[in-house]
Amino acid sequence: MGKPNVILICVDEWRGDCLSADGHPYVETPHLDELARGGVRFSKGYSATPTCVPARVALFTGQSQEKHGRVGYNEGVPFDVAHPVTIQGAFRKAGYHTQAIGKMHVYPERSRIGFDDVILHDGFLHYSRKNFKQNFAFFDDYVPWLRRQPGSTPEGEYFDNGVNCNSVVARPWDKAEHLHPSHWIGTQAIDWMYRRDPSKPFFLYLSWHRPHPPYDPPQWAYDQYLDIDPYKPVEGDWEQDWDEFRKDGDYQAAFGELPDRTVHRARAGYYGLMAQIDLQINRIRESLADFGLAEDTIIAFTSDHGEMMGDHHMFRKALPYEGSARVPFIIADAPSAKDSARGAVMDDVVELRDIMPTLLDLAGVDIPDSVDGKSLAPHVRGEAAAGPVRDWLHGEHIYFSQNIHWLTDGRIKYVWGSAKGVEQLFDLTTDPDECRNLAHDEASAPLRQLWRARMVATLDGREEGFVQDGELVAGRPVVSILAHTQERIAAGK
Repeated sequence: MGKPNVILICVDEWRGDCLSADGHPYVETPHLDELARGGVRFSKGYSATPTCVPARVALFTGQSQEKHGRVGYNEGVPFDVAHPVTIQGAFRKAGYHTQAIGKMHVYPERSRIGFDDVILHDGFLHYSRKNFKQNFAFFDDYVPWLRRQPGSTPEGEYFDNGVNCNSVVARPWDKAEHLHPSHWIGTQAIDWMYRRDPSKPFFLYLSWHRPHPPYDPPQWAYDQYLDIDPYKPVEGDWEQDWDEFRKDGDYQAAFGELPDRTVHRARAGYYGLMAQIDLQINRIRESLADFGLAEDTIIAFTSDHGEMMGDHHMFRKALPYEGSARVPFIIADAPSAKDSARGAVMDDVVELRDIMPTLLDLAGVDIPDSVDGKSLAPHVRGEAAAGPVRDWLHGEHIYFSQNIHWLTDGRIKYVWGSAKGVEQLFDLTTDPDECRNLAHDEASAPLRQLWRARMVATLDGREEGFVQDGELVAGRPVVSILAHTQERIAAGK
């Protein structure tokens, strides 16, 4: 074959354990499981900066947060100026037809950042709604389309049922299923296959806003999970470390107790959105076969971050814990590629930055020098690896009024909060739910010292001054954009 087509699927807020192939007790993802059987599932996939904006920077640039400079969530940053080299730009330079459909979450909203074209639905986007005074045509293609559909109104949109985009309140979708944003993404993808340039291979970025809230799946998908076992919170011996940020009873809080019945319904909505997307992915894959494209198309599936979903009475993302930071990570080589791995499960620690070099490598496209992610192509091709992808991963995010740093090798996780020096240490092998903090266990002192030293080595030289005289220093001021990226932005404006 010639150069393969490439589809990168990125969903929003999908936990890494929420695949039936990963052994989840309730979630059923038969079509993603099928994709995994046709390729490699990386069981230790992570998002190093687990919120929408910095995670997508890593995905698009193939860079660590130290290199791309985004360690927190910031709106209004001109993407092309801050991050000029992207996966889509590399594919376009190599002669690919590049297209994005769905969530981009960049600024300006209509920036193509290396794509030939974009068809947008980013979800609620508070920043854009306010900036454009709800004139959706400037930043969204789904709502104008919805308003043109029979039975709709000039005011119709996805928020007219009142369900917030960061709330655990759940209810079924109130319109016909074909009008749901997740269904619309599938329809747009299939329609685009008619309009693509048939003389070129393509790179298609498909990005669903769901299963991010609002938890509003179709009725059938919501009902599918209402009768699962009642919710029981996962609790540890360390939640008090963050008690000053607790907001009990707040349905949009990152941390706080809510009625078990409320979280039970939220899970039904969350899992139901996954069921709907799983079917849309199957719909698209079947259409690839209809168009004669399936045999020569590489498909990758991941998420920008996870969702705590009540674990430790926490919700949403940005946190270092498995529910927030671990993501699904599947890469399936083109079926026509010989000797590639099929149905393999790899336990190496991998990260979103690794997707760019992997897909470029598999497609035979040069990897830009700016990339510091690792190509996983040898794993996908079934070749013997020379060693682990990395010894451990450093993640971080500005949250809870500080920078929360973490390290993991997939077996141990060390967490350090920069405000007061909170330390947490978890054995993920014996304690996958991160319930027991070993950082203050005398028997674990040598292990704590090992990982603390690794954190010191990782943060030594950081502009914030987290390390002084070989020790971690709490209470330092933090920034959400590192200086070298701030300088690039300032120079480009």
